[in-house]
Amino acid sequence: MSSVIIVGSQWGDEGKGKIVDFLSEKADAVARYQGGHNAGHTVVINDEKFILHLIPSGILYKGKICLIGNGVVVDPAALIEEINGLRKRGVEVGKNLFLSKNAHLIMPYHMAIEKGKERLRGIKMLGTTGRGIGPAYADKTARTGIRVADLLQPQVFRENLKANLFDINFLLENLYKVSPFNIEDIYNEYMGYAEKLSGYIGDTDIIINKMISENKNVLFEGAQGTLLDIDHGTYPYVTSSNPIAGGACTGLGVGPTKISKVLGVVKAYTTRVGSGPFPTEITDSLGDKLRERGGEYGATTGRPRRCGWLDMVILRHSARINGLTGIALTKLDILDAIDVIKICTSYKYKGKTLEEFPKEINILEECEPVYEEVNGWSTSTIGIKDFKRLPKAAKAYIKKIEKMLGVKVQIISTGQRRDELIQLKGQF
Repeated sequence: MSSVIIVGSQWGDEGKGKIVDFLSEKADAVARYQGGHNAGHTVVINDEKFILHLIPSGILYKGKICLIGNGVVVDPAALIEEINGLRKRGVEVGKNLFLSKNAHLIMPYHMAIEKGKERLRGIKMLGTTGRGIGPAYADKTARTGIRVADLLQPQVFRENLKANLFDINFLLENLYKVSPFNIEDIYNEYMGYAEKLSGYIGDTDIIINKMISENKNVLFEGAQGTLLDIDHGTYPYVTSSNPIAGGACTGLGVGPTKISKVLGVVKAYTTRVGSGPFPTEITDSLGDKLRERGGEYGATTGRPRRCGWLDMVILRHSARINGLTGIALTKLDILDAIDVIKICTSYKYKGKTLEEFPKEINILEECEPVYEEVNGWSTSTIGIKDFKRLPKAAKAYIKKIEKMLGVKVQIISTGQRRDELIQLKGQF
């Protein structure tokens, strides 16, 4: 039996989708533990691209149980669209998919609130996707959220909706200057969703714990990455949930003693989307080159990602916070055309050297990276499946990452396709 958490080790977009897809072949269940449809996982199978937002990547394999846990916030319209889109492409979605009763629903007013807040922030906007993720989590914490289970109880749903709209409509009209919502319109819309989703709704915590007790292989996947964690990321430029490994336990109802391994996905360079400090950002033409070579545009929004060098300061923080047992290094091939590669080993702040990630956002914004340079390999690594066939300089780069982090690289991705990968150690 193995229960393996796949976690993003940077600011998200590390290529978790491909790693989860690869490991799903030997998994019995794949479970999503946090986030919403503001993030996307991209998987390429035989040159066919699949972009998944809420449904775990394991859905692309037959016979795998896929679960959307209680830690996820769900826009029912987005989930239904994703289900229908997969079915049209011949992917089985039925009794293999379960949606937690305890997951919270994203409501139309959540999107209106988020867009209104961003508009009022002006130049200080956080760069959110406007899909209602943050306000949905805020309602969850404030104990005014509406849960998936409420879809199955129309009267309960109506009462909760009515109570929420009393305050929310006042806020929308008087602060954000937008039109209020009509209770009947939302009620009828969501009862329609209830009819389409009722067959998927279940007790996912019971299902996943039963599978673990039966010695099944279970894979946990999150969205975003460690530096976007609400508690341990670059606050306030973060997401509204816990993408870190600990979030898998709370987001699915699984005790920490049931977890076998934590595999951190690390991109061979660094990217981030939206606002916030980014010490190793490359702002010249080389940054543009990395973006184009790596296809660094959001899978969900299409927004261009900011690109920079590998940052060992944030990775040391990530390895510690998540308790990483191994690394999956992705997009190594994107560095093929770079002659000299830089690795950030520490920060300089007001004459002082910082070896560890500063918690204060104003300090991080003023940090300057201290780099160590290594030779590039100037030859293609695309599609290499044997570590011995990698260029000497590429192997040296990988070994240096291992030495600096004290964590072994166990998987290396050498291209977009499912089979363009080197596995040095199995996870199950």
